[in-house]
Amino acid sequence: MAILKVAQMGHPVLRAKALPVPISRIASPAIQQLIDDMFETMAEYSGIGLAAPQVHAGLRIFVAGLRTADETTSMHDKEMPLVTLINPAITPASDEVIEGWEGCLSMPDLRGRVPRACAIRVSAYDRTGRRITLEASGLPARVIQHETDHLDGVLFVDRMTSFESLTYMDEFRRFHAKDEDGDDDDDDGGEGEGS
Repeated sequence: MAILKVAQMGHPVLRAKALPVPISRIASPAIQQLIDDMFETMAEYSGIGLAAPQVHAGLRIFVAGLRTADETTSMHDKEMPLVTLINPAITPASDEVIEGWEGCLSMPDLRGRVPRACAIRVSAYDRTGRRITLEASGLPARVIQHETDHLDGVLFVDRMTSFESLTYMDEFRRFHAKDEDGDDDDDDGGEGEGS
């Protein structure tokens, strides 16, 4: 496995629409190696989501999560099993939208508040080429929406309704990391230190 170079904001690969992966290619050594390398890269940079365009591969693949799990059919709140989603399609599972903090490995040290659907359904292929459907809410829903945006050439700043919350990480930690209850507002777009 290898740690891949992460494209930074301004690189054209981040604004290009990624190509669907043919089902017949999912099991190929090249795609499997890319997925393994993406997981290693995500871990190296303390992320909880990483899309193929972020590592200069214009394919509709992303990896996300915090821990391994046997089977994933739903993800809620901060429960984030490791997943690989290929050619994902998202539909909102509710009309509720919530604004939360997001960051991105392609925009290191920046955070901002982004409105996202609270709950979603995702249809995609896993790394074995099996068609899967899962439901997600809370942080996992935010991460999946953020990573799917990368596949369409969209960055989290494009979704912000105001730039008033856009902040550097040091200032985020200093002034914004606590929510109204005094708990850490760790909802940074599924990105840990970034996506």
